[in-house]
Amino acid sequence: MTTRSFDQNKANRASDPFHAPTAFPWPPLIYLGALAIAVLLQLFLPAPWFGRPLSDILFAVGWISIVAVVALYVGAIGALRRAKTTIRPHAGATHLVTSGPFAISRNPLYLGNTLLMFAIGFIIGNPWFLLMGVVASIATNKLSVEPEERHLEARFGKAYRDYKKKVRRWI
Repeated sequence: MTTRSFDQNKANRASDPFHAPTAFPWPPLIYLGALAIAVLLQLFLPAPWFGRPLSDILFAVGWISIVAVVALYVGAIGALRRAKTTIRPHAGATHLVTSGPFAISRNPLYLGNTLLMFAIGFIIGNPWFLLMGVVASIATNKLSVEPEERHLEARFGKAYRDYKKKVRRWI
């Protein structure tokens, strides 16, 4: 009987196109953590916000952004469901989705999460949400997007590479 080392098993999983891209659902936790940190930072290290009329304009932009986030979420989730593939960020894809919001962004749900962080910051006047939105998007890119892209390229090959040439990662 032979045994494989952890590194061999990891390498085999990484090259298996049907295996999940990651073992952990990072994006929801990253963004919830970023939200909590932004709130805590404002409580313990309040940051200044703009005065009127700019604060009123940013408040309106925040609410318009919320509408855009809802549209992104509904469109992306609908496209994934129509394709009968998973919405879970740590599960393997069964179909390559290139329609709906995926025709504009390869990661519309993560784009929506980041936009939601900015929108909340604009609405409540908390600049920490803007900073943490950027930090969360960078963390999501490293911990989720890059492994997902490797998974999709292994799973769908040329079709995914062609899609990558046409559609940007975020916007």
